[in-house]
Amino acid sequence: MSLRTVFLGRLIGLYCILAAISMMIRKESIIETVTALLHDSPLMFIVGILTLSAGLAVVLAHNVWSGSALAVLVTLVGWITLAKGLIFLFLPPETEAELFLSKLRYEKLFFVYMSVSLLLGIYMTYAGFASRSHS
Repeated sequence: MSLRTVFLGRLIGLYCILAAISMMIRKESIIETVTALLHDSPLMFIVGILTLSAGLAVVLAHNVWSGSALAVLVTLVGWITLAKGLIFLFLPPETEAELFLSKLRYEKLFFVYMSVSLLLGIYMTYAGFASRSHS
């Protein structure tokens, strides 16, 4: 496995673990914050730029669709992040809010989404730290 895959697996994995745990602990506050953020056009533009940048960075540095499960997951997370950034940049805030809050039922399925993120993070972190990387 390449050094880049290992690094990104560790980075994304640890991020997912820490973000999911902190969000699970503060569920009500997080739901209020996300709801307010989704209705704030200037902030959503900034979030879109940052999310798009992160997604592009991963996709350009690591577009690997074969090999280990970790390599494919890193690439998949990069593409999903890129798509999310584009959604944030191009959809109006009302549409984004409806998508995330109503259609994806963010509040009702909050712990499901956080659990997926946590499990993904645990796997990616474990795979990243357990692997024997090569350059």
